Amino acid sequence: MSVRTTTLALVSALAATAAATLALTGAGPAAAAGVQCSVDYTTNDWGSGFTANVKVTNAGTTAIDNWSVGYSYTGNQTLSGSGWNGTWSQSGKNVTVTAPAWAATLAAGGSISAGANFAYSGTNAAPTSFTVNGVACNGAAGPSPSASASASASASASASPSASASASASASASASASPAPSASASSSTGTGTGTGDGKAPALHVSGNQLVDANGKQVVLRGVNRSGMEFMCVQGYGFSDGPVDAASIAAIKSWKANAVRVPVNEDCWNGYANVKPEYAGENYRTAVKNFVYALRDAGLTPIIDLHWTQGLYTGNSSGCSDVNSTCQKPMPGAGAATFWSSVASTFKNDPSVVFDLLNEPYADRAVSGIDQAWNCWRDGGSACPGINYPVSGMQTLVNAVRTAGANNVILLGGLAYSNDLGQWLAHKPNDPAGNLAASWHVYNFNTCSSQSCWNSTVAPLAAQVPVVVGEIGENDCAHSFIDQVMSWADAAKVSYLGWTWNTWDCGQGPSLISSFDGTPTAFGQGLKNHLAAVN
Repeated sequence: MSVRTTTLALVSALAATAAATLALTGAGPAAAAGVQCSVDYTTNDWGSGFTANVKVTNAGTTAIDNWSVGYSYTGNQTLSGSGWNGTWSQSGKNVTVTAPAWAATLAAGGSISAGANFAYSGTNAAPTSFTVNGVACNGAAGPSPSASASASASASASASPSASASASASASASASASPAPSASASSSTGTGTGTGDGKAPALHVSGNQLVDANGKQVVLRGVNRSGMEFMCVQGYGFSDGPVDAASIAAIKSWKANAVRVPVNEDCWNGYANVKPEYAGENYRTAVKNFVYALRDAGLTPIIDLHWTQGLYTGNSSGCSDVNSTCQKPMPGAGAATFWSSVASTFKNDPSVVFDLLNEPYADRAVSGIDQAWNCWRDGGSACPGINYPVSGMQTLVNAVRTAGANNVILLGGLAYSNDLGQWLAHKPNDPAGNLAASWHVYNFNTCSSQSCWNSTVAPLAAQVPVVVGEIGENDCAHSFIDQVMSWADAAKVSYLGWTWNTWDCGQGPSLISSFDGTPTAFGQGLKNHLAAVN
């Protein structure tokens, strides 16, 4: 479907980087197979603790089964919590990271990053050697010369410091470049709602669940906050209504734990068609401030590329404009630049989720559903019928990962994200293993019945996380979304209502009549349901 901001001071995280790239030699199964690998070790250090991120890459031609990375510290670094993307353990000064069940095999050319939090005092020297499956890696690793002053201090995405380790830092009014997940973000039952005080949880994919840094499931339930996708390109400002602390508090009063933020490619990239005051760094700062304010309020921010460039005048065209002024069937060439920049901005903040394109509809532009799914994944020449250069989902995933971000990525299906039928068969390759499906469902969609949800969405949700990025109906009532939410709760599927704006809900789904949180008749259904489940 288709300004005031909270001013936050970005405090750069201290970062140290060490790398060891080497051939595995000597006895053992890895060496016998002639496997080569590289291990990159990075940290995000806040003085009394740090996040360690270990990226292992299989540089050989043979897969590594049941991989395990080992290294040792020279100081008193002590593992805190269970870590993520691997099973972390420590014996004395020796640390071991073993493969998670969902990524037990590291394919040739593949890589995976695992992270964990540690406490320490004194010095925090980087490890000088690593092993993979017990075979020594003989290279040395040393710290980088100095800490970076930028918000993206680490060379690769890292999780946030634990709530206990960063208690003093979180007392500051400044926004940290790396979030500190609150222990209240997950319940004692093991399903986190993230509705407590403190910052939003660091998220990653584990099987068919989104989980926090402690491995507890997080089900996202919240709202969309439309405005940043259209106000800037139309020359009116940064957002449709306030995005200040009071408006965020109103969203939290509904017991929401997530907010999806639609944004605009032209405004972020700073294209000439946008007024300078609303473009480039000015726009990026406005988005960052809102995203960080949501995060610090305990609300998971989802950055959604809503409008992208590309001249399309074919079937179901939303506008005859090359600029990002309406929905396009697929991302344009500039979308890769957009996501590379967004990923670089938020790569040290795993509480931020990326939604690569709002509502793809390549099925309306090309011939046949199989061709449409190929276009969805591959872009380029796989998209006959779309005249502008198309960036497929694989290209955008690559752009995010190449920028060093391991954040969770949402991928909407075809038919305006309502069709997930071939999502799994066309799932892009992701070395971080952090992909989830985005689904949109309204009462006027093709897949709007429980029989369709059970036959197409439920089987996918059994294998990967599904986030219903938009739910709504066009009658200013809530009987339809009541059915969607009840079904999603049973399936442990996340969902967000469209939209936290004060439009006439008779003209389209609008949750509120005032930014103080006064619900419309439609919004009352979501508000009541969130209060009941959260």
